Amino acid sequence: MVSCQFCNAGDLGQTDWTNSTLQHVSKSNYNVFLLPGDLSYADTEQPLWDSFGMVVEPLASQSPWMVTQGNHEIEKISAIHEDTFTAYNARWHMPFEESGSASNLYYSFEVFGVHVIMLGSYTDFGADSEQYKWLQSDLGKVDRTKTPWLVVLLHAPWYNSNYAHQGESESIDMKEAMEDLLYGARVDVVFAGHVHAYERFTRVYKGDANDCAPAYITIGDGGNRNGLASKFIDPQPQISVFREASFGHGELEVVNATHAMWAWHRNDDDESVVSDTFWLRNLASISACHV
Repeated sequence: MVSCQFCNAGDLGQTDWTNSTLQHVSKSNYNVFLLPGDLSYADTEQPLWDSFGMVVEPLASQSPWMVTQGNHEIEKISAIHEDTFTAYNARWHMPFEESGSASNLYYSFEVFGVHVIMLGSYTDFGADSEQYKWLQSDLGKVDRTKTPWLVVLLHAPWYNSNYAHQGESESIDMKEAMEDLLYGARVDVVFAGHVHAYERFTRVYKGDANDCAPAYITIGDGGNRNGLASKFIDPQPQISVFREASFGHGELEVVNATHAMWAWHRNDDDESVVSDTFWLRNLASISACHV
């Protein structure tokens, strides 16, 4: 298996902090950039899609950028235009057909032994939805002997100890609908955005630490225009390992079929400073987690 490196940053926007994050990302020898929603912050102002394209073009023209939608991609104009994601779908057309998906809002792809699933927090996700049925089918096709790593991205985090975005249905209801699918498939890690801060949880299932569950990481601190979410719930939950309200990006280096290194780089000091790291072992390689 060839080693692979992913860069991760959600809620990117187009601010000075965005530029700082992208400058740090440009120094990383990454293969694929993963963005779990909230790209341009256009919010129906279409020229902002153009300016965002110019901001990210130097990097996006060199290596693949794989994205999913966030709440700031919702651009419903009542009584004028009812298709919520027209601009997003037109400007960021992902290879959803190749994974059997009928929607650009959720899809999967494979690269260097990693099966990556991009889910849509803002499209139907209930047990009778097309997204749920597609996810169930897609997980059933994963061959962990060929793609031993299984990674999921979505926008609204299922686990969050920040006061920001607590109690939202896109988090609570989606977790209720789909957590069993991810746990049963032995997903290794779930990345989310939405909360403008960094937080890493241990492996969790139904609110409790579980050695056979995904690790959950919130990386919604790319550089948005709304600022940081600096108020965390106190005391810190035991399942929350590290949290900090700083802008930055993450790097996931898949070293081999069994181990990967995660590092979060804060850029509040105007430099890329590694502030949180941990080794992640692939669940497919742990016999106690086999199903």
